[in-house]
Amino acid sequence: MPEKTDNQKLVTSLIASWASRDVEKILSHFAADAIYTNIPIDPPNCGIDAIRTAITGFVEMASEIEFIVHHQAENADGTVMNERSDRFLINDQWIELAVMGVFEIQQGKVTHWRDYFDLQQFNPQT
Repeated sequence: MPEKTDNQKLVTSLIASWASRDVEKILSHFAADAIYTNIPIDPPNCGIDAIRTAITGFVEMASEIEFIVHHQAENADGTVMNERSDRFLINDQWIELAVMGVFEIQQGKVTHWRDYFDLQQFNPQT
């Protein structure tokens, strides 16, 4: 298996940081003007303050968070993509989503993160 690139290491660190539920630790992976978009949820979160609000909402709803990466790849321009299972422990019940994430990176920071998932998979579980 080839060694991970710096971009893949950044994404791996970002994904792993969610388990800490430490919003500032998660945010440390983003550029100040980054955009974080959960495709079925509008609008995109533009800038670190909007991203903080979005991430805080996820962190506060769950007592535990676990993102399991099944596959990760990087294209020639340095964009990293991964297929994941995102798990949230809410009211003593695990909620799990199948997610595809796309991460654009510049100068060692995530500048745009798009997650694609089926919101209808999440809603019936909550």
